[in-house]
Amino acid sequence: MNRVTKVRVLAAVMAVLAGGVVAAPEAVAAYRPPVAATPPMGSSSWSSLRTAINEQAIEAQAKVMHDSLARYGYDYVNIDAGWSDHVDEYGRNAANATRFPNGIAAVAKYVHGLGLKFGIYLVPGVPEAAVAANSAIKGTPYHVGDIADPSVPGNTADDGSARIDFSKPGADAYVRSQADLLASWGVDYIKMDFVGPGGGNVVADNRPDVQHWQAALRATGRPVHLELSNSLSFADVDTWQRYSNGWRIEGDIECYSHCVGLTNWDVRVKQRFTDVPKWVPHAGPGHWNDLDSVEVGNGASDGLSADEKQSVVTLWSIEAAPLLLGTDLTKLDPADLPLITNREVIAVDQAGRPAHPVSQATPQQTWVSSDGHGGYTVALFNLGSTSATVTANWSDLGVRGPALVRDLWAHRDLGVARGSFSATLAPHASRLVKVVPF
Repeated sequence: MNRVTKVRVLAAVMAVLAGGVVAAPEAVAAYRPPVAATPPMGSSSWSSLRTAINEQAIEAQAKVMHDSLARYGYDYVNIDAGWSDHVDEYGRNAANATRFPNGIAAVAKYVHGLGLKFGIYLVPGVPEAAVAANSAIKGTPYHVGDIADPSVPGNTADDGSARIDFSKPGADAYVRSQADLLASWGVDYIKMDFVGPGGGNVVADNRPDVQHWQAALRATGRPVHLELSNSLSFADVDTWQRYSNGWRIEGDIECYSHCVGLTNWDVRVKQRFTDVPKWVPHAGPGHWNDLDSVEVGNGASDGLSADEKQSVVTLWSIEAAPLLLGTDLTKLDPADLPLITNREVIAVDQAGRPAHPVSQATPQQTWVSSDGHGGYTVALFNLGSTSATVTANWSDLGVRGPALVRDLWAHRDLGVARGSFSATLAPHASRLVKVVPF
């Protein structure tokens, strides 16, 4: 086989790899993937809708996801904070009847009817209202007062909740009753917020809660993704990895009153480049590093330039992070749509091979991961404030000899490169390429 023929064959192979490997029908039928076998994809209500959520709003999000995004792999429709305003007779969070007059189960049923999955928001501990009511614990002779320690915060939110003392009879049953309720509603995903040790407003240790919640969810028999938030303690990564399906490595991507727009490159995005590398070895099938929602799709209100938006999706994808859009899907900006529906870039995320930076000594950085097929996925980032050239040296990748390069954002083969690949990038811009040695 001559050099020209070999390059053509490699180009064909790269095109196949870019679209993912298709399993045989019998393999698909026989294999039942675990929860979070690949990073979750979908949307979260918090960034764009905040607490202005209701039954109609969530169902509208689901309809757009079904019509426009499901074909690309997006399937989780997640309700964030604001859905509950009281507890039921057993001290469990209950839906705001004004916002959700038909109950959460009805919304989940609608979402499932579209072939999608449904997620909800919780915080650990015993809610303040349950402590005040000394609610009964379902199926036991115990009450919340028997298991709650009001002298210790139930989470890091400083919301008046009480710590659950799992040495007390009834504590495990309380968590199980909550898990059973959520499973009966059809919940597929739980974002458990203000989990400590980690970020938040007060110090709390929710490691026992996470362990008991995972056991309770498994006992329901329903596959439920358990995601932890936010700014989880790196010192406890082994616990998060064992008992959850993902963890937020940072605080919120939204910058609220600190900037104009939903987020900001310097205030919120840039720090993720600094902080994610140490977490890379701990991510994999069943548990992923969460960089928070993807603030792309809201047009100018995202607070990011076009180059910055592409770099956000590039980083999230090459880190195999969840792709949960912080977007009002009913107002999805058509100009942003190509950034969140590029199949080759999504395939990088779903391959589940988090990248590491070759060096972070300068703002011009090369991040790399193996593609699992003898090649490499390489991202070039210019984190600086002026245009600059960023270079991926083959020697840093362990590549000897020439390699075929494909631009994943442009869906274009760039030909053979020997020794390195360079690109001149505007401030905060990026490139994402596949490198196949031969």
